[in-house]
Amino acid sequence: MVMFKYEAVDKNGKKFLGQMEAETEREVRKSLRSQSLRVAKVIPPTILEFDLGKWMVDKGLATAIGPKDLSSFTKQLAIMISAGVPILQSLEILYRSEKNPSLKVAIKKIAVDVGEGKTIAEAMQSQKGFSKLYCNLVKAGEAGGILEGILKKLAIHMDKQEKTKAQIKSAMMYPSIVCGVGAVVIWAMMVFVVPQFTGMLKENGQEIPWITQFVIDTSDFFGKYSPIMVPGFFVGLTLFFSYIKTPSGKIIWDNFSMKLPIFGKIIIKGNLSSFSSTLATLLGAGVALIEALDICIETLDNGVIARDLREVKKKVVEGKTLTEPLSKIEYFPELVTQMIRVGEQTGQIDEMLARVADVFEEEVDTLVGGMTKLIEPIIIVVLGGIIATILVAMYLPMFMSAGA
Repeated sequence: MVMFKYEAVDKNGKKFLGQMEAETEREVRKSLRSQSLRVAKVIPPTILEFDLGKWMVDKGLATAIGPKDLSSFTKQLAIMISAGVPILQSLEILYRSEKNPSLKVAIKKIAVDVGEGKTIAEAMQSQKGFSKLYCNLVKAGEAGGILEGILKKLAIHMDKQEKTKAQIKSAMMYPSIVCGVGAVVIWAMMVFVVPQFTGMLKENGQEIPWITQFVIDTSDFFGKYSPIMVPGFFVGLTLFFSYIKTPSGKIIWDNFSMKLPIFGKIIIKGNLSSFSSTLATLLGAGVALIEALDICIETLDNGVIARDLREVKKKVVEGKTLTEPLSKIEYFPELVTQMIRVGEQTGQIDEMLARVADVFEEEVDTLVGGMTKLIEPIIIVVLGGIIATILVAMYLPMFMSAGA
């Protein structure tokens, strides 16, 4: 939608000048006629007045609201509310300073809805990028008159959650990139380098060692089938990623990834850290336990852990304490279960869950650091060994010929 200027005249001949947001000039004329106004002129926006960011959002071309953008918005809104700035004025200031087009449009729509009498939480619920967790916490903050404090907690929670997710992604990304680069180098050697040596060896007509023959045969295979293997690899990769996005595929992949050495522990601890932190934040804001569990389950990336926690919620609904079903999950540490039990007994479960989240976060830090130190030399040794084997296999006949 863009902003059109217009000139119109009412029944009494009084002239009106104004502007209206619409998709087309025709919509402007139709809207003015419905107000019993006769349209004299409709002026479309000039190139200098054109809002590119808004146009991109309307066409679905703008980037979505990112966690960092939302966290920054939350912190700034909390600061303004604590300084006594009225909510509508705060939203107007944030709208003017916001760089992300999607969030800028969302802030404007939220301000309009709030101006029309909706609560902030209700206005945010209708906007993409504001999760159920976010809206429920804002709702609790408004109801309890502690919106400023809730927004600060929410910003801290989002920062912690993003840090944990980034750690898990970096832990998975580093070995993937190194192995990918190594695979490309080995493929290039097999397809382009080894055939050069093969021609020289055939010209000499000497006996070829078994390891050299194995490398030559492998090179011939790559050279012959690469036109099929390379596109086949990318097609297979696309199909694989499409499959793991399906409900059944995601469960199978998540179950497999949880059983991987080192990586599995990082995935489990990271998801449990996110769960504990989210639940602590919701309970601290006064959200009911059952509703809080529902929201927590929605925020989890791992389908297996989410499925197990649905069973936990079911048991809680039946009247069990939170600790009882959690203690039956084999990957949930017993020490953590006991900490939550103490929190339930003392009535400070939100504080205990926050400590549990910190424990998991520290464990993820330790695991990621240890994995990086361990996996880097292993990858270098394996890839270096493969490349060295190829080179030795190619030069070995030459050394044997020189020795003879």
